[in-house]
Amino acid sequence: MTSKQRAYLKGLAMTMDPIMQIGKSGVTPELTASVSEALEARELIKLNVLQNCSDDLRQMAETLAERTRAQVVQVIGKKIVLYKEGKEEKKKIQLP
Repeated sequence: MTSKQRAYLKGLAMTMDPIMQIGKSGVTPELTASVSEALEARELIKLNVLQNCSDDLRQMAETLAERTRAQVVQVIGKKIVLYKEGKEEKKKIQLP
């Protein structure tokens, strides 16, 4: 992913609300499955990490991206933004 594409996705993510929350249990198989389903449906998602989660945000983002075959767009504050390119017939986001 180029920096121009990443900047474009960050711009799209700014207006989005988080669709999931990560709690103190961290990255579980159930969370991974939910994230994978959401990425299939939306391509770009934002996750909110709660205050009681003591895991490293960057590490959690990398783990989720690896397990769902997605890419980390950004980790800022307590938010994680992930992107996974959709299949050709379902593609919603056209990257520059």
